[in-house]
Amino acid sequence: MDDTLRAMAERVEEEDGPTRDRLLALAATAPARADARDALAEWLTAVGRPLWQQEMAAYALALAGDRRAFETLVFLLNHRDSGRGENAAEGLFRLADPRTGRAAAALAGNALRTAYAVHPVRLLARLRAPEAAPTLSALLRRLLAGPEHHWPVARACVEGLAVLADPASRPLLTDALAHPPLRPAAEAALRALRPPRSPASRKPPASSG
Repeated sequence: MDDTLRAMAERVEEEDGPTRDRLLALAATAPARADARDALAEWLTAVGRPLWQQEMAAYALALAGDRRAFETLVFLLNHRDSGRGENAAEGLFRLADPRTGRAAAALAGNALRTAYAVHPVRLLARLRAPEAAPTLSALLRRLLAGPEHHWPVARACVEGLAVLADPASRPLLTDALAHPPLRPAAEAALRALRPPRSPASRKPPASSG
């Protein structure tokens, strides 16, 4: 069994054992059976289903490569429960839906949900999506300016820019050094960047003629 799915099941062990076991059984057969995937997809649209059931069903669909999981996982990606956000990020990464980068960037840039943006930020960096560097840079710039810094989110931005190793982020990462909660991560990120080229290194070679 997938480790994340096992952890989900253990977390809800006391909730509803038969339903949990049913979901696990469907998850085990979903990669090979369309009827199992259809049954899981029904959990995502049925009225009154507890969120933990939708979470497990969506993650199991993601493992099976079924894009019907996408919207539920995006909904959970910046959930106030950080564990759910982390599970959703893993599911979206495994699903590999081409819409994921744009969705994660939209969540990361939502000023009303900044406090819950850690997992969208980390997912963007992990995906190395085209939207990643611009989104992380814009968010980090806003957080450095304050008034609310949301240090865990800002640190995730710094760490993400280190993963992306975008030379254009050097000035912003240098600004992050001035903030003690970010200094170690910013130092590591700057080390991950290629050294800036000196003016001399950009000169064309002298002609031998």
